[in-house]
Amino acid sequence: MDESTAVVRTAGEELGVGETIWINATLYTEHRVIENGRLIAADNGTIRALGDELLPVPANARVVDCRGALLVPGFIDVHVHGGNGYAMMDGTFEALDGMSRFHAAHGTTAFLATTSTGAKGDIVRALANAAEHTGLTSGAELAGIHMEGPYLDEKRRGAQSKEHLRLPTPDEIDELVEAAGGHMRLVTLAPEIEGGLEAVKRFVAKGVTVSAGHSDATFDEVSAAVRFGLNHTTHHFNGMSPFHHREPGLAGAGLLLPELTTELICDGIHVHPSAVKLLFEAKSPDKVCLITDAVRPAGLPDGEYGEVVVRSGEITLKDGSSLAGSSLTMLQALRNAVRYTGYALEKLLPSLTSVPARQARLDRVKGSLHAGKHADFLLLTPELALIATHVRGKEVYRSEIAL
Repeated sequence: MDESTAVVRTAGEELGVGETIWINATLYTEHRVIENGRLIAADNGTIRALGDELLPVPANARVVDCRGALLVPGFIDVHVHGGNGYAMMDGTFEALDGMSRFHAAHGTTAFLATTSTGAKGDIVRALANAAEHTGLTSGAELAGIHMEGPYLDEKRRGAQSKEHLRLPTPDEIDELVEAAGGHMRLVTLAPEIEGGLEAVKRFVAKGVTVSAGHSDATFDEVSAAVRFGLNHTTHHFNGMSPFHHREPGLAGAGLLLPELTTELICDGIHVHPSAVKLLFEAKSPDKVCLITDAVRPAGLPDGEYGEVVVRSGEITLKDGSSLAGSSLTMLQALRNAVRYTGYALEKLLPSLTSVPARQARLDRVKGSLHAGKHADFLLLTPELALIATHVRGKEVYRSEIAL
């Protein structure tokens, strides 16, 4: 089935009260694949229990027969700007909710709404809006904020606004973190710019994961930032100093430094399939974080949308000078990764589930099928077509594929 023909359920369509048990599922847990498995979701939206077919059916529970479908942890997208005509920087709940419904229809159960470089006032408004509506979206759960920019290197800015790039100051960092209301979970900056290392240290002290991106840093400059707490790279290979045998740059640092988890846009456009396999081989799935970097026109037909053009899934600035985000979805990223690497599904799943949960500091409640965590999961066919998306035990999307 073409995913675009499916519909997203509205927020008002509840699934009933009390516990629900999904039976006859192929469960993908943290450590093994369970055939004929069962999962019980409590009425508070957490997983009460999961295991083999002997798990008892609670009295008066609603029973869903999965008929052998794959039941996998929901995908967490820590780098997504928009989709289906909506963008985080719009600064409205309508935009955040529209993003959430679109991405839920493509496998995302939680996301970090991601800013882009702009005027400080625009960033503050977008941060405050996302903070106000964290946890309130009707599709995928808005679980926090990723601030990408404005502290970036002009040489590697890509489609980011040159006009609004600037150097970090302690006062402005504090203002932005405060605007995010405790929901800033990830920030992208260039550690080599003036004040960059102090910015890394300050964000880390405030509980924010710091990522190197849109950066022209040398290997040694990245290594220094790692000592200050940097542990992530933004859309690896893209918008960064490339690998060279005399200067490995940020691209080389991501490959070599064990402290760094590397984001990856696995669309076959941003990164060649062979480079995708190289990254997985060098880092292992436990250090690769698949993302979409999806922007407003993702999911829309080919054409011009403001300053960008969409052609056959590729999004560029009108002048063709740079890629400008992607039209990728998390489910397609998984399918591509399977094809490019040849890895089994269970080997790749951490890159869409437990790894982004860890990097966003959400792993206490999300990222794997485990009793006590949120009942965020997908039902997939063996061919990796999406049947349904569940967030905290509630079905937020169902395709036309019958169980």
